[in-house]
Amino acid sequence: MSKRNSQANKAAARERLRAERERQAKKDKARRQIVVGVSIVGVLAVVGAATWGVMQLNKPSHWEAAKDAKNVTAPKNTSGENGTTVVIGKSTAKKTLELYEDSRCPICATFEQSVGETVHKDVDAGKYKIKYVGATFIDNASNGEGSKNALSALGAALNVSPQAFLDYKFALYSAKYHPEETDDKFKDDAYLIKIADTVDALKGNQAFQKDVKDGTYDNWAMKMSAAFEKSGVQGTPTLKMDGKPLTGSDGKNAPMTAAEFNTAITAALKG
Repeated sequence: MSKRNSQANKAAARERLRAERERQAKKDKARRQIVVGVSIVGVLAVVGAATWGVMQLNKPSHWEAAKDAKNVTAPKNTSGENGTTVVIGKSTAKKTLELYEDSRCPICATFEQSVGETVHKDVDAGKYKIKYVGATFIDNASNGEGSKNALSALGAALNVSPQAFLDYKFALYSAKYHPEETDDKFKDDAYLIKIADTVDALKGNQAFQKDVKDGTYDNWAMKMSAAFEKSGVQGTPTLKMDGKPLTGSDGKNAPMTAAEFNTAITAALKG
């Protein structure tokens, strides 16, 4: 082989090696760009997920949104601001018994089971009217929904009639259906409808059931709850007439037997 040919071969080999190095360098650069791109996408995905999570945490809950609602759908048979005044009874009754209750309250259930029928008979007889104020503070204490959901369902019953409201409230507090305070069973629409089916005016009532499922009166329930908070009442059940509490024999708590209630209401009606 001539010296010239040897040099030419060496030059060609060097050129092939240079070209190969350039191709490998381009591959390495492209690989690095892909890795960086994927990493950036991954970081953005994590940041995006975290941002979404924060947004969800800061997003007002359904019930918070209902509380802040400007347009309130109030049931029939209500009056006052946002329909939060609920007075039931004969117009000829001169006095009004204020009744403050939380649907999940176990003591309210005891009161309704022992005194509820007496109250209903008195109202039917025209002895006095009832002004009902619903509370949801047990939900607030337990991060639950049952008090609010039951209050909304009571609104749906009130939209049917005052009697349906009273009968449904009585059924909610019954020994058969009222859950333990720690059991947030009233958050379940199906359970509330099951109880309603024991009330003649609500049994199979499609309009009532739709209102419960749709949460038609959720914002009204939250406005009612706000009215309770503004009342200054600290617990349930609380009974008042002419601004004065009705108490049992201990002089502190609501009367929990029919006998104690009759004594207290007779004195209040005379006062």
